Amino acid sequence: MKLQVDGSGPAEPFLGARDLFQTEHDLARPVTVRIREDPDERTRVSHDAAGHCLTISRQAATSAMARELALHEFGHMHHAEARHPSHTLSTEEAIFLALSGRSVERRTLSQCYQIANHARDIYADDIWIDVAPAEKLVDFLEASLAAAVADRPDGPTAWDRVSGGTDPDITAVNAAFALAIVERHGLVDTDHRLYDLAHAAATDAPQLGVNEFRERFRTLARDPTESEFRGELVELTRTYASRTMPAGD
Repeated sequence: MKLQVDGSGPAEPFLGARDLFQTEHDLARPVTVRIREDPDERTRVSHDAAGHCLTISRQAATSAMARELALHEFGHMHHAEARHPSHTLSTEEAIFLALSGRSVERRTLSQCYQIANHARDIYADDIWIDVAPAEKLVDFLEASLAAAVADRPDGPTAWDRVSGGTDPDITAVNAAFALAIVERHGLVDTDHRLYDLAHAAATDAPQLGVNEFRERFRTLARDPTESEFRGELVELTRTYASRTMPAGD
């Protein structure tokens, strides 16, 4: 696995991730990591016949999660090379099938894309969690979910209002995704704080069905056909839209 790191930032997290990744997997195409100064630069991956490119902000490259972020993106690269259905199927196609004939708000459409990305992330995490400790991933999921919900108030109405300014519907889906990841790989016990946070998120979006989304993410087939994966994406996005759009849309 050939790896090149460009830009002002540490190479060690990416080299360390490569060494761990190669204990179980490999990439046929070379990987270029491009570190950018812009702290708002989102971690993203592109693929072509010549190789893979991981673009990442310097802030992310120097964070405690840098190695795990690299491993996660290597997982995406692996599935892209293997032409896994989760990484070859057009997201636009699945969302068009799911929402055909509906009038959908831009916000809902954007969130449907996020749900599709969650499904792809499940498969990327399947690759790297088997080769490296996942404690930092659990901490990251917990911190991200905690940031999206307010502290639990005191008193008998403890769960009456728990979400802050974030959208409660997509926060609930994100909670379902977090639980699906940790349960799929047996990363936490059932008394972990993630369950309290997920309960908080579910309380603010009772119509969504957090447990249903958790089960759908958790049980995604390890080796689906393209038709099977398309069906999963269609059902996930159609269910989300039907439960979050105003009646009559």
